[in-house]
Amino acid sequence: MKKTIFLFFFITTPLFAQIDRVEPPFWYVGMHNPELQIMFYGKNIAQNEVTVSNNIVIKEVKKTENTNYLFVTIDTKNTTAQDFIFSFSKDKKAVFTKKYALKQRRENSASRKSYDASDLIYLVMSDRFANGNPKNDSDKSVFEKGNRSLPGGRHGGDIAGMIQHLDYIKELGATALWPTPLCEDNDKTYSYHTYGQSDVYKIDPRFGTNEEYIKLSTELHKRDMKLIMDYVTNHWGAQHWMIKDLPTYEWLHQFLGYAQTNYRMTTQFDPNASQIDAKMCMDGWFVKSMPDLNQSNPLVNTYLKQNAIWWIEYADLDGFRVDTYSYCDKKGIAEWTKAITDEYPNFNIVGEVWMHDQAQMAYWQKDSKIAAIENYNSYLPSVMDFTLMETLAKVFNEDTNTWNAGMVDVYENFTNDFLYPNINSIMTFVENHDTNRFNEIYKNDFSKYKMAMTLLATVRGIPQIYYGSEIGMSGNKDKDGDAAIRQDFLGGWVGDSNNAFAKAGRTAEQQQFFDFSAKLFNWRKSNDAVHFGKMKHYVPENNVYVYFRYTDSKSVMVVINNNKESKTFPSSRFQESILNYKTGNDVLTGKSIDLKSDITIDGKSVLILELK
Repeated sequence: MKKTIFLFFFITTPLFAQIDRVEPPFWYVGMHNPELQIMFYGKNIAQNEVTVSNNIVIKEVKKTENTNYLFVTIDTKNTTAQDFIFSFSKDKKAVFTKKYALKQRRENSASRKSYDASDLIYLVMSDRFANGNPKNDSDKSVFEKGNRSLPGGRHGGDIAGMIQHLDYIKELGATALWPTPLCEDNDKTYSYHTYGQSDVYKIDPRFGTNEEYIKLSTELHKRDMKLIMDYVTNHWGAQHWMIKDLPTYEWLHQFLGYAQTNYRMTTQFDPNASQIDAKMCMDGWFVKSMPDLNQSNPLVNTYLKQNAIWWIEYADLDGFRVDTYSYCDKKGIAEWTKAITDEYPNFNIVGEVWMHDQAQMAYWQKDSKIAAIENYNSYLPSVMDFTLMETLAKVFNEDTNTWNAGMVDVYENFTNDFLYPNINSIMTFVENHDTNRFNEIYKNDFSKYKMAMTLLATVRGIPQIYYGSEIGMSGNKDKDGDAAIRQDFLGGWVGDSNNAFAKAGRTAEQQQFFDFSAKLFNWRKSNDAVHFGKMKHYVPENNVYVYFRYTDSKSVMVVINNNKESKTFPSSRFQESILNYKTGNDVLTGKSIDLKSDITIDGKSVLILELK
């Protein structure tokens, strides 16, 4: 195979250098880490010497083999918000200057509250939710133009559309919004998912502007809701401006020819793994169009840390979801995560660790005793409960209890909760933008949707739902590809056959799904027993699963009957959880259930009882 080599040809004759980019474009005073690495980019800029005004201290000037880059680290400790001047000179002669701003942080910025188990996260595919501004569907600065007739094309969903429908999301009972990445992705095709970003300081013009992103944050906060940024640390897109002119050869993971990741995340902790397999997992590229960033390079890692922190301050963010977390350099991503949580001790970050075993997922959560065996700590506050998702994708078609099928399978998932250092801070879900739609798996069976959502609303962790499930949206990824699970939300585009954002525009089936979801999730908002209460569950009998969420003063009893027929069972079996409570008020129907008598529950149904 041929060796892939990035060659740099530099012209050394110009007398003047031009600054094309400065990143971060500005910064903030009063940060926990006072050191700031500023990247200056321009033709042969590294041929210049740099000084700074206002008694700002330059701690380091870093040059690489590419003279178009200059990395200047300053000390912001004890400085005030101000503008100051960088002066660039060559042969002791001034060439040009550049003004830079240090801004004041928001009050109590460092102690900002993030999302937690009291929240319900609403995930939207940004290009497919709502087109609030058709004028930005195409933009001359990017390759791909709007084409709604193409399943994998840009359809026009944008930030304006999200803002217009925040009241809908709030009405549903959601308290946090997670849009898929919004920064610019200038790939020539299939750019709508935006995981191959080309500029990480700029909102994609087809989604809107940086200012509109701030407005989204502000409008959410007005409604006591939160904004979660989908952040990508593992890779950028091949069209990223820095990829086209690398600061240094080691900015990326480089190989002899192209090397793709083996996707074997188990190699990251397998004591028997070969070094080459572990390397190919971490350093191999996710796909050819997504160059793999080298988080072990200090320049890269500092760049990523500062970009993340800049967005938190700039857009007043409430949390991160991090894509392909466990494909990053292990030490590098831990350092990145710790830098953010050092700045913001309450800031939640959930990492995509798509594994199929609880111990393997728990390894990646902060303070894991499993990872401590090898003296590793990811510092990652939250991981995603993929094993629960996989169980819920099959269990409601298992109409009878066996040793390892039916509701016993759900029960067994929770028996491994002891593996996680913080079980309340894991994200639970039945689907997301990479999986088959739940309603597709179960053919829009409303009773099975009710059982799944009831579990999601009442078990431990931070629940996340995927846009459109609440109106019965479906889609078969296996048959029709990713576009099938990322369809346009009905009513988000002018001319749609019906407007599911409004009650008057919903079909009877859509309304049925929405009414149940809104009732369930709005109830969840006010019940702290299902937020942070303890959980006690009972081995399922006859495919009926019973568990309790409780605090010292409140208790909720949940019954899920996965049989087709109704079941009656004695309440006395659960006396250690029922205690002195006499009745249970069914959250969904308002009926009162006598806890001293046998309990009957219909087939494929649920009871959520607030104990009285």
